[in-house]
Amino acid sequence: MSLLKETRLSERFEVAYNKIDEILKKRVKHYDKRFTVLLREGAKQHRLIKAYSEELEQYGRLRNAIVHEKRELGTYIAEPHHDVVERIERIAEVFTKPNYALTIATKSVISFQYEDKITTVIQAIKEHNYSQYPVYKNKNFIGLLTTGDIVKWMASYTVNHIVDLADVKVMDILIDTLQHPIEFANKSIDIFEVEEIYEIAHKKKTDLEAVIITENGMIDEKPLGLITAWDLIEIDYTAD
Repeated sequence: MSLLKETRLSERFEVAYNKIDEILKKRVKHYDKRFTVLLREGAKQHRLIKAYSEELEQYGRLRNAIVHEKRELGTYIAEPHHDVVERIERIAEVFTKPNYALTIATKSVISFQYEDKITTVIQAIKEHNYSQYPVYKNKNFIGLLTTGDIVKWMASYTVNHIVDLADVKVMDILIDTLQHPIEFANKSIDIFEVEEIYEIAHKKKTDLEAVIITENGMIDEKPLGLITAWDLIEIDYTAD
């Protein structure tokens, strides 16, 4: 019974390891598919991989010991501790079931129409304390209005320390629709994929402002969530 239990631990360890290895090969873009190489390269691309890279390197060495050096089928040269097996299984579950991006997105996205008054936006800033607001013309997205845009506009149109906002509309401030680059994604996208969107933008030297989540990733759909690079930084990955 003891031997059978130990064998199952080894098999469980190898199954969990293989799940992680498969995800690394799928997610990390690199010609060298060795486990350790993918971990180190993946840590540069994804915070999830970075969070566990050092720990998984240790498990990689353990896996090589118990698998590569075995002499007979069904036997292992070493047996992992029960706590180690449970730990790598928890990590494997995090890797194979990464959270939908909506779980870290700003919910209840507040959007405005092109012809809305800027005073309405300022009231929304006061109530919700958001810094970014998608702007639409009818149902089509045309740009992102930020609190920084409003402050800059007010600084340019201040006369004797007074700014008259009575007749100012969103379209008066949202002049350059390309000022804040945006990408759209469907609601089933996961965090790995959002990080890849930011990585691609970075390689193109594009300072991506946000990823807007909609039902099917279309620009004429209601925004369900908004993800910034800061949201990705603040993710607390844990297998505990």
